[in-house]
Amino acid sequence: MPPNLTLHSIHALLILTTDDQTRILTKYYTPPHPLPASPSHPPQPNPYPTLAAQKAFEKGLAEKTNKSTTDIILYDGRVVVFKMEGDVMLYVVGGGEENEVLLFSVILCLRDALGILLKNSTDKRTIIENYDLVSLCIDEIIDDGIILETDPVIVASRVSRPPVQDISSVKSLELSEQGLLNVWEFGKMKLAERMRQGL
Repeated sequence: MPPNLTLHSIHALLILTTDDQTRILTKYYTPPHPLPASPSHPPQPNPYPTLAAQKAFEKGLAEKTNKSTTDIILYDGRVVVFKMEGDVMLYVVGGGEENEVLLFSVILCLRDALGILLKNSTDKRTIIENYDLVSLCIDEIIDDGIILETDPVIVASRVSRPPVQDISSVKSLELSEQGLLNVWEFGKMKLAERMRQGL
């Protein structure tokens, strides 16, 4: 059997509540190219194409991991890594032959980056209130099923909002026609000064 040589390694990323297993944020990824048919890779690219199939998978997964003491399980022919944070469960689902250590580093990166961004308050309410940051955080870690980054500090720095003092300086920037003409005149004056000093 040929090894899996594709970069597409994540099938789904799920954030579910622990109390009633409702979905807060779910992302299912489909590989851009069909995988070769083998016993471990079914010929269909997305095993959960409908919302009903996705919810059935999530319900079964939540029931299986509800009382589990491990962080890695094999469910429905897929490697699932998960972490509990507050009242939410974070899941990363990969293929049956995927490297568990790589998937575990993704879930740790997501957990730690959310801890940095949400100031160690990773719970259902905070995730819903900061849905934009959480979604951007996931997009910085995983792009279309391909793992991009596993360092939580780098992910948090790319996602975090700019400091308040930078926002105030951007608001005072004048982008009208007169403001742009002032910038042009200022640039010409500085260039002329530099040329005179260089000669």
